[in-house]
Amino acid sequence: MRRLGTFALLLALAACSQTEHTGRYKPLSPQESLRSFRLSEDFHVELVAAEPLVFDPVEMVFDENGRLYVAEMLDYPEDPPPGQPARSRIVLLEDTDGDGRMDRRTVFADHVLEVSGLLPWKGGLIVTSAPDILFLKDTDGDGKADVRQVLYTGFPKVNPEARITNPRLRVDNWIYAANDGGDGRITSPDHPEQPPVLVRGTDFRFRPDRGLAEAASGPTQFGMTFDDWGNRFLSQNTVHIRNAVLPMQYLQRNTLLPVSAVSVDISDHGQPSVKVFPLTKPQLWREQRTRIRQQRYNENQLNKTEEVGGYFTAATGGTVYTGDAFPKEYVGNVFTGDVNGNLVHRDILAPDGVTFSARRAKDRVEFLASTDDWFRPCNFANAPDGLLYVTDIYREFIETPESIPEAIKKNMDFWSGIDKGRIYRIVPNHPLRKGNLKPNLGAAGAAELVQQLANPNGWHRQTAQRLLVDRQDRAAVPLLEEMAAKNDFPLARLHALWTLEGLSALTPALVERALHDPHAGIREHALRISEPYLAKSKSLAAAVLAMTKDPEPRVQFQLAFTLGELKDPRALAALADIASARAGDRWFRTAVLSSVPNSAFPLFATLRTRPGRWGDPLFLSELSSLLGAKHDPGEIAQVLNELAALPDPDADKWREACLSGLANGLQLASAGGLKIPAAEAALMKLLDHGSEKTQDAAREVAQHLELRAFIERAAREALDGGLPAAKRAISIRSLRGGQFGVVSPTLGRLLDPRQPPEVQGAAVEALAAFEDASVSSLLLDNWRGAGPEVRQKTIAALLSSRGRAPALLQAIESGRLEASALGAGARDRLLENPDPAIRERARTVLRSNAGDRAKVAESYRPVAAMSGDPQRGKQAFEKNCAKCHMPRRQGGRVGPDLSGINNKSKEELLESILNPSAAIEPRYTNYVVVTKDNRMHDGIIVNETPGTLTLRGDSADGDVTILRSNVAEIRASSVSLMPEDLEKQMSRQDLADVIAYLRGGL
Repeated sequence: MRRLGTFALLLALAACSQTEHTGRYKPLSPQESLRSFRLSEDFHVELVAAEPLVFDPVEMVFDENGRLYVAEMLDYPEDPPPGQPARSRIVLLEDTDGDGRMDRRTVFADHVLEVSGLLPWKGGLIVTSAPDILFLKDTDGDGKADVRQVLYTGFPKVNPEARITNPRLRVDNWIYAANDGGDGRITSPDHPEQPPVLVRGTDFRFRPDRGLAEAASGPTQFGMTFDDWGNRFLSQNTVHIRNAVLPMQYLQRNTLLPVSAVSVDISDHGQPSVKVFPLTKPQLWREQRTRIRQQRYNENQLNKTEEVGGYFTAATGGTVYTGDAFPKEYVGNVFTGDVNGNLVHRDILAPDGVTFSARRAKDRVEFLASTDDWFRPCNFANAPDGLLYVTDIYREFIETPESIPEAIKKNMDFWSGIDKGRIYRIVPNHPLRKGNLKPNLGAAGAAELVQQLANPNGWHRQTAQRLLVDRQDRAAVPLLEEMAAKNDFPLARLHALWTLEGLSALTPALVERALHDPHAGIREHALRISEPYLAKSKSLAAAVLAMTKDPEPRVQFQLAFTLGELKDPRALAALADIASARAGDRWFRTAVLSSVPNSAFPLFATLRTRPGRWGDPLFLSELSSLLGAKHDPGEIAQVLNELAALPDPDADKWREACLSGLANGLQLASAGGLKIPAAEAALMKLLDHGSEKTQDAAREVAQHLELRAFIERAAREALDGGLPAAKRAISIRSLRGGQFGVVSPTLGRLLDPRQPPEVQGAAVEALAAFEDASVSSLLLDNWRGAGPEVRQKTIAALLSSRGRAPALLQAIESGRLEASALGAGARDRLLENPDPAIRERARTVLRSNAGDRAKVAESYRPVAAMSGDPQRGKQAFEKNCAKCHMPRRQGGRVGPDLSGINNKSKEELLESILNPSAAIEPRYTNYVVVTKDNRMHDGIIVNETPGTLTLRGDSADGDVTILRSNVAEIRASSVSLMPEDLEKQMSRQDLADVIAYLRGGL
């Protein structure tokens, strides 16, 4: 009998789904669900609320009086059609008879689009509902909000799973919100005078009491939490726990400092994939999808097995338990839901340098797991009674519809369960304390609230601090001062300090006392709190400077940041002490360098006098990059002379590191033609140094300087056919530092097609560095004889300068250069050129060649019915697609990861290939950036800091980092980086083969 083909299998599954439930089981009643839970022997679960009292809960908060507000996200997974009101809402649940179960429901606010985040504030709620952060309040006591104010707006309305959410109040009085890196320009209607906050690639934080807002390190998807000491932990889909290590407010001080990461995955039991241990079997639709994929693997003889589950795929709601009812070993643990696995995962945190490690509590057993495959634990809340509460959206399907094949998806009702929802609490069998949900802190006076700062329950401490700051009651100040100085409980002292900060009532003397606190956490926070007072108190400044002797790494880490706020020459010596001791740690390196925006060279000079000189070479390289980016001639001359004079042969590690860093910084600043006569002798000496790596690094520096002797030498080496091509290429690129009239004859000769391709390519790159009008003709004169790699570099050179685009278009119009030679990035630079005349001309020239993509895709529909060969498709994919869609040695990919693309039908894949700009994934939007020297760059933005942005284009040359201060214009493109004319490069059979390969699974 013949094997069942994929198409026949899909038909069979579709027919089957007419009679078979696409989940696995039907929904259970709330009591049946309770019986489905399996959890630690120390606990049991109690039902707090269920339908019809609550529907689709995703967030809950208890206000100061214990009232429970719940966000019901009924819009998920799609916004209502245009013109229709939002379905989501916020409800107030109450227990009127004291039996622990909610029995009264009031709709606090209706029609709140995709609401997923709540935070009590000033008698109302701060609410996240993209594009806004709202403030809602009931002023007449009927339980319904009659105030609806927009605090901030501009957040992107993207996939509901990636919108602004999870507002969380930190102990430092800032409110943080998860933004998942969405691209937005955030403004406040209350403060129109303030510039927009750019949040692309970041989270968001704000202080509504002071009208402050800024980007925050991240990003977080759904699930942001703080431990008692304000350390922030993030959940992001498959990465269930990360720690935000580098605060964005410090990074923005040094705009010349590129930073590769601000947060880190801290799981010690899997990175990036973490295995989980559910009690449920995967839903039938998952098994169906897996069978389809496996069938394709088998048909294509890929010797691959598709896993249907068993790993975190939807980590949500990570929350640190800060209550006082659980056994003490659970306090400070992080609880994270996996809504696909129907379970709650527990992590135990332990310090790991300046960050943390998270370990599994028990091997192969989750803290809580259910046999009910509708159980979807998506969020948690610490409560006044010291217990941990769980929201269960209780849907049949929770996965984004886009992730499911059409043949299966069409038989699934993604709103199945919209009439259900549950809230539970996790209760220890032997609680340390039996609390209640009626704290009535709203009626408490200042003295009682101050005493609550010493409560062992974190909810009480945080709520008391919030209320004291809300009320701005000065009667609390002396009580807070006494608590900060004398209370035996470290967390009470911490809250007292930050509450005084929120009341603008701190004194330098009190802060200085905290710097000597016996608890390291207090000393760490005291450093942060000290920053506004350093210029006013010599005694406090001296105490801060003395902290370099503190034995705790986290205290010294904060000190490295705080010293950047101290305008005192002694701060440099303290930073040098930290660098000497800690520069082997990447987080410390960034902290120190963030603090020397204008003092990189003095730090360099200070370190060279130390016994170990510059210590870690990586630190020296990063420090030197700041020097190069600043490109001060006097400083660069002193650095080069210092390197040339080093007598120790073992100093090669420092020479190479320093020169490489200088070159990186000069490149970052687009520095060229620098006249530094005092450096020429030193650089020529380094060029003759015995270490080849040092020589190469010296050449990288030299190409940014105007050095006559060096240029003459480089020209001789460039023309020397007896040297290896790679060595000649280095010398050719060095000619970028010469004057165009001097080096152009040499470069012109090197474009000759008889020269090795590596030599021709280097000459093209060198010519691209000049703005002379004759560069375009020099490049185009050699087009016909150039090979593929040289042609690619030629087009890049013609587009690297704003003034050369007309020559490129003229060459295409005249037939001198083929339009088909343009890659996606080249085409986009023309179509998105800042000059309107060039944009219009490019559209005429290029779109006339490309035609209507929808019509092209329609004309190729028969390809979907053709048989394809996966092996031939693999070869075609590697030739035409892999450079963007597969990870590269330089790190990361340019196009989306296609590992799950086999969900799509042949028709969908064909449309994506032939009409790629019809739907561009936001993370892979192409940006065109023009710098102030008229250079043009394009690519996806893979990293941003307050001072830099990093682009990844479709060339093999690696990522490009650009100083924001050098950016003249940035435009988001509506054109996909993927070429729109692949049918010109691949035959219909090639397309069918590629589709077969993609459907087989990469």
